[in-house]
Amino acid sequence: MEQHEVWGSGRRGLSAQPQRRNYLAVIGLMWDGTSPDAKTSKTERGELQQAWASFAERSIGDFVPSSDVRGQHQWLANDLFISFQFHSNDEEHPEYELSAHAVRTANRLELAFREERERLSGFHPGGKLRVGLGALACESESCVDGLYYEALKQAIVNAQVEGGAERLLRDSYFKELLTARSLYPVYQPIFSLKQGEVFGYEALTRLPVNNYFRGPMDLFRFAEESGGVYRLDRLARELAIDGCLRLGQGQKLFINVMAQIMEDPRFSPGRTISLLEEHHLSPHQVVFEITERSSIEDYPSVKKALQHYRSQGYRIAIDDVGAGYSSLQSIVELRPDYMKVDRSIIQNIHKDEVKEHILTTLQDVAGKIGAELIAEGIERKEELDKLLHMGIPFAQGYLLGRPAPFPS
Repeated sequence: MEQHEVWGSGRRGLSAQPQRRNYLAVIGLMWDGTSPDAKTSKTERGELQQAWASFAERSIGDFVPSSDVRGQHQWLANDLFISFQFHSNDEEHPEYELSAHAVRTANRLELAFREERERLSGFHPGGKLRVGLGALACESESCVDGLYYEALKQAIVNAQVEGGAERLLRDSYFKELLTARSLYPVYQPIFSLKQGEVFGYEALTRLPVNNYFRGPMDLFRFAEESGGVYRLDRLARELAIDGCLRLGQGQKLFINVMAQIMEDPRFSPGRTISLLEEHHLSPHQVVFEITERSSIEDYPSVKKALQHYRSQGYRIAIDDVGAGYSSLQSIVELRPDYMKVDRSIIQNIHKDEVKEHILTTLQDVAGKIGAELIAEGIERKEELDKLLHMGIPFAQGYLLGRPAPFPS
């Protein structure tokens, strides 16, 4: 294993500052692949457990933050718990730094253990190493005994929760993204197929390269699970307007809004209107593109909200029509101004009669409710030609333009 990492560099380091505090930390390591299953014999499981215990004990020192900190360990069944005391001069609780160190070390440990087992026995151990952390402040070094079992329980619970310590890191990075406003918008053009020119732009949220979220979808999913989706949605909306340098006459800015946000009584376009005014835009140029990541539970509330926003000049689009939760019920209940047809319908439509019939039906529905269709995800000229032949008014996709900073 690698030598101890140097602490105190980067985020929330444990560097020398006044008011030194004492802490007790317990790191739990749980290899869930050692439980019985149909593919391994009792002997094989026993050998794996012995190998894991020997390998893990050789690596205990790697989990201790510095060479002058002494670590102790305890086995509970097949789970290893490493405890140590340390001092911190940082005013903030060192939980983030401890978790980051524990997760990085555990990832290296898991990889090294798998490689060793394959090399020595030709056997690739299944399962996954879970890591959990419990860290408590104590008034003095003498209070450690009374806090140990509380920190132990925290480590066990933390490891058993899906994601364990990794979730703590994701949560911390998520909050940092919002506080620093580190997200940024890109814009994909939407073309009028009748006029052959840009009708508008859809604002899409992007985030810096990082180790915690694979992309915007992963970020918004985490925000839903952690209760931060309202703040994230609002920030994305504000950044989309900030980055919109200048719309041409008659052009629209499509801004994604999650359906659940529309149900939230805190959702209000007041801040949005003030931002629009700062950028010399009006609500008539903005289309709220409703994205249904989960089903709408309260249609009356959403309809009431949409009526209010429409009265101010905003227009409404439903995203991903034909896929996921975007159902005919949403179209009928919400009566959008634009229906954005999902790529699953558009892909290879030039050689799929069923898809053509579905799109024709959506054209009829749009005509009945006074909406217009926007075909999404066009990547081939044959698809575009087919849409032109069918009389689809608007289109969007990589063939026509990729997401990019707003054109100057």
